[in-house]
Amino acid sequence: MTDTTPAASDGAAGLDGAAGLAGAALAGAGLAGAGLAGAGLAGAGIDPGAALSAYAAGVTLVTLAEGRDDIGTTVSAFCPVSLDPPLVLVSLIAGSYPAALLSGTDPDAVPVDRFAVTLLAAGQRMLAGRFAAAGRPNARRMLDGFLYQRGPHSGAIVPDGGLAALDCEITQRVPAGDHLVLIAQVLAVPYVAPAGEPLVRFRGHYPTLTDVSS
Repeated sequence: MTDTTPAASDGAAGLDGAAGLAGAALAGAGLAGAGLAGAGLAGAGIDPGAALSAYAAGVTLVTLAEGRDDIGTTVSAFCPVSLDPPLVLVSLIAGSYPAALLSGTDPDAVPVDRFAVTLLAAGQRMLAGRFAAAGRPNARRMLDGFLYQRGPHSGAIVPDGGLAALDCEITQRVPAGDHLVLIAQVLAVPYVAPAGEPLVRFRGHYPTLTDVSS
């Protein structure tokens, strides 16, 4: 059954199509080099955001501990980068609170270098929706009623029930347009589920894998 409720637009996580990992890949390759220069896009009536929303992506929850506070945000712009060493990529909206903490640009907070990533399962749509909100979502409040543990290195909240969870440390920070791209090394794997389907974002919704393929 298709979930027809639009996923909340995440001011903190880059959930919109233009903010997806496909967008970062296209930027790296050079839109102009691909014959899609800005003027050409406008002239052809092509909307890059609409095009990139056709990229189906797994949904993750990025969490971090900041002093006495716990911060979390839903992110679909996530990608494995390397196995040796184990590296992952996360892209956040540059002006968001999580990005400010992880980039060290918030003058009122201590910079955060470690965070956790939970690869959400198909049954965690409600959890993804709770964290897909702009501002400063408190992870403990958002996880009220959900079981969770903490990353052994980051101290970040890690909800149970996902497909897997990663505890990470930032190795590179790369400003990229209106986003901040983080490359991080995986320090620990709190858990890996033996089975399950991923939560997927496609055209602004959370469909099942069957819906995406059909």
